[in-house]
Amino acid sequence: MPFPAHFRDGRFFNPGAPGARGLSSVLKWKLTTRAESSPKCIPVEPSVPPASIDSPSLLVTLVNHSTVLLQQPGSNILTDPIWSARCSPFSFAGPRRHRLPGVEFDRLPPIHTVLLSHNHYDHLDLPTLRRLAARDSSTFVAPLGVARFLKSQGIGPAHELDWGDSLGVPGATVHAVPAYHFSGRGLFDRNRTLWCGYMIESDFGTVYFAADTGFGPHFAWIRERFGAPRVALLPIGAYAPRWFMKPVHMNPEDAVEAHRILGAATSIAIHHGTFQLADDAIDTPRRRLLACAAGDSFLIDSFIILNNGQSARFNPRS
Repeated sequence: MPFPAHFRDGRFFNPGAPGARGLSSVLKWKLTTRAESSPKCIPVEPSVPPASIDSPSLLVTLVNHSTVLLQQPGSNILTDPIWSARCSPFSFAGPRRHRLPGVEFDRLPPIHTVLLSHNHYDHLDLPTLRRLAARDSSTFVAPLGVARFLKSQGIGPAHELDWGDSLGVPGATVHAVPAYHFSGRGLFDRNRTLWCGYMIESDFGTVYFAADTGFGPHFAWIRERFGAPRVALLPIGAYAPRWFMKPVHMNPEDAVEAHRILGAATSIAIHHGTFQLADDAIDTPRRRLLACAAGDSFLIDSFIILNNGQSARFNPRS
């Protein structure tokens, strides 16, 4: 069964759901609420991932924000990589990092595949992508409309996928799946390119990278098409104020519900702890997810939070 239509009149949209708020709502948000304060700089002890994985297992390393290194035999995949000091079109303004990456860029193993979920600055960071393109013979995978932009910046080879499309990459097949979000890097390109998550299918099983998304029926669609993932990477941050962020960002409670709908054996929290993009402080999502799990042994064991640079290893099912 195909995923629902999500393009009309030259723009993409979230089927059956409201889109992102407009400029007037942005002004209301900024004039009527005050963001929680976050520490200026929190120390991080970087780790050094192995160059490759030989044993039949999956090693997941949280670098920062939505940047995750997924290592399996013959396959090193990096999601939405950002090593810049700010996620912004400017080097001198915009959201700045409060934690350093958990892996130093020069200590990255060779990267076979880079998965890009959409074109927002905290997920498509041109300085980082240029460094990766110059460093390795990586394949870049992106949703519709984004590959053309990457190629214009000298970044490639770049392949673009619609929801439901698939691409073979070293050691895996990646499937683009729905997300409820929006796109745009300037004032006049809102929703001209697509946004997505990815299901990564390999001998290990399936890994779901939800990327940046609000809560919606797409989790049930993904479960129906691919079954329950072994590992799900689910966003939990940048959710406040709720009236503004709900269509495009999950809060920890939403992420827990998505975890249950997906039936994931293990979920790992992403999109938190590095950049403050909304009114919630960088560590509020972590505390709120831990509060959700308090007294629930199922969640404590199956929905985990990694620090920047921390890894989790998953062995194949017997």
